[in-house]
Amino acid sequence: QVQLVESGGGLVQAGGSLRLSCAASGRTFSSYTMGWFRQAPGKEREFVASIIWTGGTKDYADSVKGRFTISRDHAKNMVYLQMNSLKPEDTAVYYCAAAVGLRVGVILPRLYDYWGQGSQVTVSS
Repeated sequence: QVQLVESGGGLVQAGGSLRLSCAASGRTFSSYTMGWFRQAPGKEREFVASIIWTGGTKDYADSVKGRFTISRDHAKNMVYLQMNSLKPEDTAVYYCAAAVGLRVGVILPRLYDYWGQGSQVTVSS
């Protein structure tokens, strides 16, 4: 059974940085696309970034391009989201997700098969 566990969230001032981690277990993820989503109070869950496990092709939402970086570590079965130049509007619960298949531009939450429990990120102004 696939399990995704996020960590690394917290409170940071605007302009600061955080790194989220996602520990993936239960499968061999070589044929998966991994994604990060976020959901702010009263808003829909939105795509942040994705990476194809094999090959490493990445995709980003326009709102985070140039500030966030997604990466993965094969040996540790980990996915990371490095967040720099954080803004108050980045405040949300951040979720790690996994989709079966190697696909670029998988931005819809309904296309992902597995989800983590979420990690709160709060950016103060």
